[in-house]
Formats: sequence, C-alpha cells, structure tokens
Amino acid sequence: MSSKLTLSVDEKVARQAKRYARRKGTSVSRMVEGFLEAVTDPRADPKPPPVLTRLRGSLRGKGTADHRRHLERKYR
Repeated sequence: MSSKLTLSVDEKVARQAKRYARRKGTSVSRMVEGFLEAVTDPRADPKPPPVLTRLRGSLRGKGTADHRRHLERKYR
C-alpha cells in the first residue's frame, strides 16, 4: 500500500534529484523510499553506500598531520 508524503526541500536539490533519478531510471519517490527504508529498518544491512566503499583505503598512509595541513591551506 502506498501513502503520500509531502517533503520540502531546496529547489536546487529537487532539480538535482530529478535529474539524478532520470539518469538512473527511477523516481525521486523511489529514491526517498529506499533511503527511508535503509535508515529505519533495524534488520537492514548497515553496509556503507557504494561511493564510500570505493573510497575505502584511498587515504591509507596519510596521517592526520597531512589532512590538517590540507585543511589549513584550503580554508586560509
């Protein structure tokens, strides 16, 4: 059974979400439903999203000092 849910989001975010959904062949409603299911289902597998899985290990060997220097340069 479906239920209507009204959400308020920034206009830019809504446009980006619609474009993303179109490229992925789905709808914004299905994306939101999947997200809400993932964060509210206690039985859901707590796997990180694919983008984080791909990034895993990319900073291996980089110390916090390197990261701190990077942030200091970036936000001067």
